[in-house]
Amino acid sequence: MGHVVLLGDSIFDNGRYVDGGPDVVEQVRDALPQDWKVTLLAVDGDVTSGVARQLRALPPDATHLVVSVGGNDALGYQHLLQRPVRGVADALLAFSAAQQDFARDYDTMTDAVTAVGLPTAVCTIYDTPSSEPGYAVIRTALAFFNDCITRAAFSRGVSVVDLRLVCDDDGDYANPIEPSVQGGRKIAAAISAFLLPEPAARLSAVIAR
Repeated sequence: MGHVVLLGDSIFDNGRYVDGGPDVVEQVRDALPQDWKVTLLAVDGDVTSGVARQLRALPPDATHLVVSVGGNDALGYQHLLQRPVRGVADALLAFSAAQQDFARDYDTMTDAVTAVGLPTAVCTIYDTPSSEPGYAVIRTALAFFNDCITRAAFSRGVSVVDLRLVCDDDGDYANPIEPSVQGGRKIAAAISAFLLPEPAARLSAVIAR
């Protein structure tokens, strides 16, 4: 028996986007044995710094943590895509500054989560649907922020659920930034793969599907 707690943003708190279908937390419950508990502390719209507030409500019997956050932080830098630059080097320097700010906030969050002392996985920020205008630009820009996530995770022995590979079909998205029922089912399966069997026996792992 275990008790997994889902922290972060609307990747997990997606109930309002699935038109009455099962949300991610319900799908995680369905993917796990009946003696497991699943608690949703993630909040739609939260940024990385909000996870500290979520942790204050952590159930005392929690055994595992899964965090999906950072997408809303990245949205805060979308203005960089419209900034006039003199060349590619200037564009890279603009994203370098944003990357450093994001890394600082994500590192602080990851330290707070790992301080709890429970087996933990963090999720990458997934790509927008490939049919969306600007898909190639968005996917490339998100790589700056996903690099911070993987560095933070692996330097702390935390596992990674790579949502870029989990949600690889346009049908996985309810809109450009939230998962659909189909995507939620795949996310739940990836979380189950992290939890079972015995994730504590691994130092760090990448769950791609």
